Amino acid sequence: MSRARRMWKALEPYHAITYFSPETRKATDALGLKGGWMSYFGCRAAPLGPVGPEIVAAGFYNFHPAMVARSLPDAWSYATPAQLLEARLTAVDNAVRRLFPDSDFGRAAELGRRAAEIAPVAGRPIAAANAALEWPDEPHLVLWQATTILRESRGDGHVAALVAAGLSPCQALVTLSAAGGPSKEVFQLNRRWSDEEWSAAEEDLRSRGLLDADGGLTESGRAVRQQVEDTTDSLAEQGWRALGDELTVELHDLVRPLSAVLMSDGLIPSDNPMAMRWD
Repeated sequence: MSRARRMWKALEPYHAITYFSPETRKATDALGLKGGWMSYFGCRAAPLGPVGPEIVAAGFYNFHPAMVARSLPDAWSYATPAQLLEARLTAVDNAVRRLFPDSDFGRAAELGRRAAEIAPVAGRPIAAANAALEWPDEPHLVLWQATTILRESRGDGHVAALVAAGLSPCQALVTLSAAGGPSKEVFQLNRRWSDEEWSAAEEDLRSRGLLDADGGLTESGRAVRQQVEDTTDSLAEQGWRALGDELTVELHDLVRPLSAVLMSDGLIPSDNPMAMRWD
């Protein structure tokens, strides 16, 4: 496993507190937002400002555009992006205090912020939007904001890798599932591509020699999928190389135990659409 992938695995669950903790839904319900997906799209897109569904679907990439359009721009009629930024930070504050009441986040916050401030943002709009936000004061929130910038930097790079590989949003999910990632059912539940759209994506992949008759990746398909993952890691590696081996390892070792708790106590489902597997 590459260094960039090890760091993603160590940091992603801490960032994902905002998606899976009940505190986030409670905070956005209080603002009037309707349902978990409006909460998700509103909170995650808030750093971009009151953008429309087309921009969010393009940037988030693998969600069905119609799924995004059911939440945006309606979310902005209930709460401004500034209100949602405050709500998500307050929710993470409450969740972390509940989950880790006795933890010392000082050093992890210091290293996380340093890593986030040198993470690449050029050509990475979601990462850049999060990096432009003011830093919170509390160390556990500094760490959360840092992990958010770092994962969005990696995620924007991943989208670039998928585009370069010629994989459409639905095809990205089909190939990831075929490579041993989350099942079709998990992706359809959380990204909302229909059976017909999934089948059309498979048929196009077969015509390109990337998928076999049984829905498995061909040798060429495995190579394309590996190219996507390798490119994603390579693009994310820029920031970790700048931080240096010693500090990168230290940050990893400080945050990984926190993420292990989040993955083992049921907050984050084991079969999740992030393709986050834990061992």
